[in-house]
Amino acid sequence: MKKTDLSVEFCGVRFPNPFVLAAAPPTDSGDMIARGFDAGWGGAVVKTLGLEHVEVNLVSPMMAGLMYEDKNLIGLENIDLISDRDIVEVLKEVEDLKRRYPEQVLIVSMMASTEDEWKEIARRVQDAGADMIECSFSCPHGMPEKGMGSAVGQDAGLTYERAKWVAEAADIPVLIKLTPNVTDMCPIATKVKEAGAAGVTAINTVKGLLGFDLETFSPLPSVAGKSTEGGFSGPAIKPIALRFVADVAGRVGIPVAGVGGVVTWRDAAEFMLAGAGIVQVCTAVMRYGYDIIEELTEGLSLYLEEKGFSTPADLVGKGLTNLVSHESLSREYKVIASIDEDMCVGCGACVIACRDGGHQAIEFRGDVEAAGSVDDAGAATGAAFGEGRAGSGEEPDEGGVPIARIPVVDDEKCIGCGFCRTVCPVETCLTMKEREEPSP
Repeated sequence: MKKTDLSVEFCGVRFPNPFVLAAAPPTDSGDMIARGFDAGWGGAVVKTLGLEHVEVNLVSPMMAGLMYEDKNLIGLENIDLISDRDIVEVLKEVEDLKRRYPEQVLIVSMMASTEDEWKEIARRVQDAGADMIECSFSCPHGMPEKGMGSAVGQDAGLTYERAKWVAEAADIPVLIKLTPNVTDMCPIATKVKEAGAAGVTAINTVKGLLGFDLETFSPLPSVAGKSTEGGFSGPAIKPIALRFVADVAGRVGIPVAGVGGVVTWRDAAEFMLAGAGIVQVCTAVMRYGYDIIEELTEGLSLYLEEKGFSTPADLVGKGLTNLVSHESLSREYKVIASIDEDMCVGCGACVIACRDGGHQAIEFRGDVEAAGSVDDAGAATGAAFGEGRAGSGEEPDEGGVPIARIPVVDDEKCIGCGFCRTVCPVETCLTMKEREEPSP
């Protein structure tokens, strides 16, 4: 079966596919990027470079992961800095990579301070053969005292000034990587557009504090008992990233490279629907390796084919027309919870959620029957469900759920908040159905 052509054009540059390795540890050497290209990545952003005189003093450890229940690494905090490698050595690797992989797109991330430094590093990166430049105005930790990182990206004036310096010095497209550590990214992205940059990358990591060691009282990651606020990444920040991508793509009208929490092809498709032309990936690559590109490309290709789209570009921004203000949302559309009893595992998560976080509209069938409040329809449903099983409240046949443990929705109490659906462990068991208005 012929696969969908995943090639895209972004800021005038052709990518074999829209999946790009973000500026991070997986792109800190030519050998690593080559392995990524061999695996099938459409592009890579070389880990952020500084000029020779910029001192980079790394600490260890510099990373700590967030675990929730049985889910490992739903978020990653780092207090890493820009690359500590010599810029001359890295730019030689850039030249070599472009000779070996002419079809893949090589973007070089850079950071500087003064006008002369920004322009110098831009020219050197361009001369090395890079296809694009990405300027980091967004790192939330390290070097703010040098006028670098989010100290720039949080200020529209500084952003405009430095973006203009680089855009004037470079003949190749320039991306400005913006920080989410602002209330509204759009005024800053507008200044990027006015400065002549080709596009923005959104977002960088979210400034955060991962937690504390309860025995030593040290913040994490602990560096000799001390730590600092760092940059939070991974699946947990995807909603924040999507919000900023949609804001900028919808309100500013500048090309956006989306990044922040992408793990699966579904995540990538959502970023495209929000307006991202290409998608960068970092934490998921660190966790699962370069080979996740196979799932990303195959999944997106099949999805596009299923939807009748011929290119990923057909997805870009397609969801923005459905993103409206709160006051524009329908007040006539009403839903209620609906439980597929054949799929229910009797865990009771929806009962607890509705009881203590909702409107007490879901109860176990056994409790409802004991209270004598089950209606004729509910009793009939229970009888049908229990057919061929032991009596109500007793253990059913092997593999089934006791009838008394099946949740029952009180349609009158349910206001359709949807919280119960978020806690159900069976994907299609608990859904929200449109409420039927009573006949006049």
